[in-house]
Amino acid sequence: MSRVSQAQAQENRQRVVATAARMFREKGTAVSLADVMKAAGLTHGGFYKQFASKEDLIDEAAAHAFDKPAAYSAVAFEEHAGEHEAARRTLIERYLSVWHRDHAGDGCPVSGFAADLGRETDQAARAHQVYANGVRNLAARLATGDDDGMAQLCTMVGALVLARATRGNPLSEELLQAARTALAESGTGQSEPQQRTD
Repeated sequence: MSRVSQAQAQENRQRVVATAARMFREKGTAVSLADVMKAAGLTHGGFYKQFASKEDLIDEAAAHAFDKPAAYSAVAFEEHAGEHEAARRTLIERYLSVWHRDHAGDGCPVSGFAADLGRETDQAARAHQVYANGVRNLAARLATGDDDGMAQLCTMVGALVLARATRGNPLSEELLQAARTALAESGTGQSEPQQRTD
């Protein structure tokens, strides 16, 4: 295999991983390999030249999703560098937004992978560890003083998952608002989020 073909193979692998990371957050890990490969612009037959199994792909896709900071998180802390409280409030606002609800593929892997990894027990072991680390890291971004951020994270992820499950019903936005209000009343957020338009 030439250097060019090795480079192309590596590029193809990364495209499959990035595509799977998005699709698994949008549709769950039950999405077929054929659909992932098609979305990546590759043939299904090439999958096993790149990966040992679907579980191998799930592991890599989860790692990829957590390695790429989501816009709602990274931008919040860039916009408010050195101002942890303002950054945390912006993170909460954006996390509990209609935009985030409607863009699971670009969104938080904590909520995106939650249901599927909860059902996986013996497989995708690396994904479970990556996921646990991701949960701790996101909670740490929410932490203040004596609060480790875990309860805030549970409120946010739970509300987002429920809002996605009820999308199309007025209850969906009520759930997002209820979580924002609860976090604001506990001094950990703002009740009126700024809507993202991008």
